[in-house]
Amino acid sequence: MAKSTSERIIATPSSHAREHYLYVQEVGTLQSLEPHISRRQNLNSYLFFIVLKGSGYVSYDGSRFNIAAGDCVWLDCTKPYSHESSASDPWSLMWVHFYGKEAPHFYTSFLKQSCPFLFRPQNTIAFTDILHHLYQIHSVKSSLMELYANRYLTDLITLCFSENLRENGETSSIPEKLKQVHDYLDENYAQKINLEDLSSRFFISKFHLSREYKKIYGTTIGNELTLRRISHAKTMLRFSADSVETIALGCGFQEAGYFIKVFKRAEGMTPLEYRRKW
Repeated sequence: MAKSTSERIIATPSSHAREHYLYVQEVGTLQSLEPHISRRQNLNSYLFFIVLKGSGYVSYDGSRFNIAAGDCVWLDCTKPYSHESSASDPWSLMWVHFYGKEAPHFYTSFLKQSCPFLFRPQNTIAFTDILHHLYQIHSVKSSLMELYANRYLTDLITLCFSENLRENGETSSIPEKLKQVHDYLDENYAQKINLEDLSSRFFISKFHLSREYKKIYGTTIGNELTLRRISHAKTMLRFSADSVETIALGCGFQEAGYFIKVFKRAEGMTPLEYRRKW
């Protein structure tokens, strides 16, 4: 007797997709008819699934978690994991196994921002719609299937981040102090700023600030300042007649030579070359 009924599509990506895209390995739906433990590990894959109805549990990272309708799970399948439907309340799932060269970086960033692998989104329809699209495009197998798959998987990952990092102040996992620093840099990038100044202004250890800022925002404070200054300089180069020297000083660079060097490293061309091209 079958323990479950499922519809799945197993996909084999092209070499181009393996090299450049996020790609689907399997996608489908599952309706459990009786308890059955699914165990896996050491897969170069990420599994995302959403519980449509029913309940069960997932074991991951040394712990067991109860999950029910409305819960989403995003797992790194190189680690041991298992999941099982409830006997009294069999579950129904939508799921996708996916991979790609950038997939580990997305997942690492997700965890670094203290996002949980198990979460309950406010809007499940957005997730199920993406999974439905992934299933449909792999059913039809159009010439743009892999490009669409990359798009929908990127949308799925973005949803996972946005659900766990809402900026409304109620559930954001970004500490308020770091948001204040982030906003301060946005408003004062043209000023001379260093870690000691920020440490004194926001009453936080410069070592703690440096470590936590990179953990949350994925870059150092120095790099953040440089990118903001370069972005503003590009605006001035395109939409003003100011000299390179004036623009350099107005964007927080102390002298034009250093500005030109940093700009060329970032853009692959000098400020004047950028102005002519744009």
